[in-house]
Amino acid sequence: MKKSILAAATAGAVIALSGSAALAAGALGEFGNNCAWGLTQGTKKYTDCSVHEKVGDKLYCFSKQEAKEEFMKDPEGNVAKAESFYNDN
Repeated sequence: MKKSILAAATAGAVIALSGSAALAAGALGEFGNNCAWGLTQGTKKYTDCSVHEKVGDKLYCFSKQEAKEEFMKDPEGNVAKAESFYNDN
């Protein structure tokens, strides 16, 4: 009985901590965690920021690896496009 209660409590703690870590990590990205590449294309797409890249001192989130690769072909120009769209919408 004690072992099953302890196992359930441990599992619950792990789930709670992993959720907190995901929220904390997700709170770091620019543009409210929207995909930076998507913003350059005129769309807002919220991400969990698991795919990301730092440009300068800022962290940018992406919906998928391919979006990050496209964005990084011209990071400075794409940051400007993303900022413009995000600020206007």
